[in-house]
Amino acid sequence: MKILLLGSGGREHALAFKLVQSSKCSTLFVAPGNAGTSAIARNISIAPTDFEAIKTLVLKEKIEMIIVGPEDPLVLGIYDFFQNDISLKHIPVIGPSKNGAQLEGSKEFAKEFLVKHNIPTAAYDSFTSMTVEKGYAFLETLQPPYVLKADGLAAGKGVLILNDLGEAKSELRSMLVHAKFGKASSKVVIEEFLDGIELSCFVLTDGKNYKILPTAKDYKRIGESDTGLNTGGMGAVSPVPFADSILLEKIETRIVKPTIEGLQKDSIEYKGFIFIGLIIVKGEPIVIEYNVRMGDPETEVVIPRIKSDLVELFQAVAEEKLNDITLEIDTRSATTVMLVSGGYPEDYEKGEEILGLDKVQDSLVFHAGTKSENGKVVTNGGRVLAVTSFGNDFREAIKKSYQNIDKLHFDKMYYRKDIGSDLL
Repeated sequence: MKILLLGSGGREHALAFKLVQSSKCSTLFVAPGNAGTSAIARNISIAPTDFEAIKTLVLKEKIEMIIVGPEDPLVLGIYDFFQNDISLKHIPVIGPSKNGAQLEGSKEFAKEFLVKHNIPTAAYDSFTSMTVEKGYAFLETLQPPYVLKADGLAAGKGVLILNDLGEAKSELRSMLVHAKFGKASSKVVIEEFLDGIELSCFVLTDGKNYKILPTAKDYKRIGESDTGLNTGGMGAVSPVPFADSILLEKIETRIVKPTIEGLQKDSIEYKGFIFIGLIIVKGEPIVIEYNVRMGDPETEVVIPRIKSDLVELFQAVAEEKLNDITLEIDTRSATTVMLVSGGYPEDYEKGEEILGLDKVQDSLVFHAGTKSENGKVVTNGGRVLAVTSFGNDFREAIKKSYQNIDKLHFDKMYYRKDIGSDLL
């Protein structure tokens, strides 16, 4: 089978790594890919949101399945684009419809879905530039810290958590009136702050049946002890040690099942991943957000732990036969640590040569922001590499990741040295 994977990050390299292991995958194309995917697949210089160029490629190469990595093409409706084109509609797209993608594309849509289907979530309200004063009044009813979320896509950076009421009001105006996050913050959701520990739950669904994938915990802030600015993710651990059978049963019963049932009740077409961001408050799981694709860097610890054939899983999703598949999971722990460019998540330089990739042993290195240039691998983004390792527990795994990070170098390379330390 010829498969096209859309995206260019560490998530896509991890998916590609697993897809090419399948005997069912004859050729894997990645658009646009990175230096890591180019070593195991055919990179194609097409943007994941250029649907017409994707169509041309699919028809020319006789591609038989599309797997969508990032959220942008899903929110823009690539699933519907294929369904509505007579020459493409027979080709399965692993990802939700445009309507389903609103679970990530609009924070307000997601909150309304959660409330409608009685799924636990924080109290909230939403505001626009016309209702800034009402937003101020709502903030005054809450206890600090104050949570402000840009309604639209903001590359994982549209959430502010502030302790000062005056600052929260100022940032609300900045988001709504001065477009701090562009169109993404033309509407802002203000949410009750919940104090607990976060956990990522990943579900693969064919719209009717589902499989719950391994849990993971990621680390969003740039600084150690979770300080500084939010990033796309600085590392991850899977499984999450505190996610015992009692908690997992609560997550499935109270959150996963009602989510899948809600999609059916609302007639939302959904064939793909659901990433449920949870916070555990006094042992009770509460939904923070939905994403409609795998997380990054969580993919770099979740996908390597899946022992089942990934192409078979995706075929079952396309055919609505996911209940016929047995999901096999590696019982070992996996950890990943992101190496990022100096200055990230603010301004950073590209084009720095990456040294030591050939010296890594007993770890997987997934490329994120990299490209090949004149026979060298150079940096091409803020998050550059993810170093993933296995161990009998996360302590053993994280030790291997850090040992191999010592062998890698690029100018101004930065990484957090405390991934998993809060779990000890």
